[in-house]
Amino acid sequence: MGAHVEIKERLGDRDVAEVLGVVEKATEADGVRPLNEHVMLHLRYGGDPRARSLLLWTDDGTLAGYAHVDPTDEVEGPSVELVIHPSHRRRGHGARLLRAVLELTGGTVRLWAHGDHAGAGALAASFGFERVRSLWQMRRSLFAPLAPYPLPDGVTLRTFVPGQDEEAWLKVNAAAFAHHPEQGAWTMDDLLRREQEPWFDPEGFFLAFRGDRLAGFHWTKIHGSSEHGHEPLGEVYVVGVDPTQQGAGLGRSLTVAGLVHLRARGLAQAMLYVDETNTAAIRVYESLGFNRWDVDVMYAPA
Repeated sequence: MGAHVEIKERLGDRDVAEVLGVVEKATEADGVRPLNEHVMLHLRYGGDPRARSLLLWTDDGTLAGYAHVDPTDEVEGPSVELVIHPSHRRRGHGARLLRAVLELTGGTVRLWAHGDHAGAGALAASFGFERVRSLWQMRRSLFAPLAPYPLPDGVTLRTFVPGQDEEAWLKVNAAAFAHHPEQGAWTMDDLLRREQEPWFDPEGFFLAFRGDRLAGFHWTKIHGSSEHGHEPLGEVYVVGVDPTQQGAGLGRSLTVAGLVHLRARGLAQAMLYVDETNTAAIRVYESLGFNRWDVDVMYAPA
């Protein structure tokens, strides 16, 4: 069966529903969602007008695949996420869709594969791409003992207040992740979109202050079973410490505070994402009982 690719700047409601249907089927088949949170938010609310959606339609009008091209990093190239409906795999549709992405972008892209599936690796290799980055998912049981870790002297802790703390948080987030293009470049719109999400809970968003200055934060998240195909799961969503406040153990204290909160919500497990090259953070998380669970992989042209 033939297929053609349609490129759009913004998807209508019907297209979004079609894409979400493909995402749901792929998640059921693979055990991992093929699109990250940023792309899912873009689908629902829109985002950077430079982003593009590529829809792969079969001749009978069925959506067989979807790709999102996001201009996250102008130096390294656009970030791409791609998914093929399970019932339309092994027919060359992945290659057709990736070829259209490369024609659109000029070839300099970074391709994410969630779950490190062999099929994604084979597709990347067939286009001369190589593995350039790995993002670990780590997990720990919340039933296991959790040693207390007090806040550094002079630091106090409270929860996030919507409508009050956004500017201060964005400033510290940008400083803490200055070398992380995805996280460090968050805007007010990025933050407010997440505040609109059903999972957002300010009681799980912890802010550490030294005096009246924000020194660090731990934003937790609870994944529901309907979205991810498992029992509710807590996440160390993002932990950040102002560079001027690092070295005193604040990041560890904030992480423990968030885990205590997730356990109090009755959750059995917590997870987090960390770059494979961030060995210092991995050592901290391992000391807190986390172990590697899964891997997301980025591919780029060799």
